Amino acid sequence: MSRSAKSDAALFAALMRDAKPLKRKHKVARPAVAPPARAAARDPAGALTAAPRGGAAQPAPPLPDPGIANPGIDRRTAERLRKGRMDIDRRLDLHGMTQDAAHAALDRAVASAWREGLRMLLVITGKGSAKDGGGVLRRNLPRWLAVGANAPRVLRIEPARPQHGGAGAFYVLLRRQRP
Repeated sequence: MSRSAKSDAALFAALMRDAKPLKRKHKVARPAVAPPARAAARDPAGALTAAPRGGAAQPAPPLPDPGIANPGIDRRTAERLRKGRMDIDRRLDLHGMTQDAAHAALDRAVASAWREGLRMLLVITGKGSAKDGGGVLRRNLPRWLAVGANAPRVLRIEPARPQHGGAGAFYVLLRRQRP
């Protein structure tokens, strides 16, 4: 390290000695930007939405922001989910399936797991190719869970930690059944 670099480092350390991090109370959700109306557009998840005949593209419903706390989930559970510290009750591997087959398998698995009283699913989608901006299944899974028949059963969706598949998998926390 050169002499000026050492003095710069010492000056920086002296200035930062009394610095304290800012405290954030809540995360702020950014509003979703609607795609431009044309024959085919991309929804917020990056999936193509086809336009109805003679009309503009229909905007896809907004995706849930995984960073915002959902009603019904406490901070400790949300943190354990985010850090991958919850026991996984069932795994579902959609990797290599077509969109239709994956969507149907996901719907069946979530409905079955919820009926059985399971709480935590690991859904493996695969990462997809980088040239396509990630896999189609990976982009569509949050939307399928947010707007499908299983939407009331799903409490939260989080990207998986590296030990469980990383960017190619999701944790799906199901709501508890209430009698």
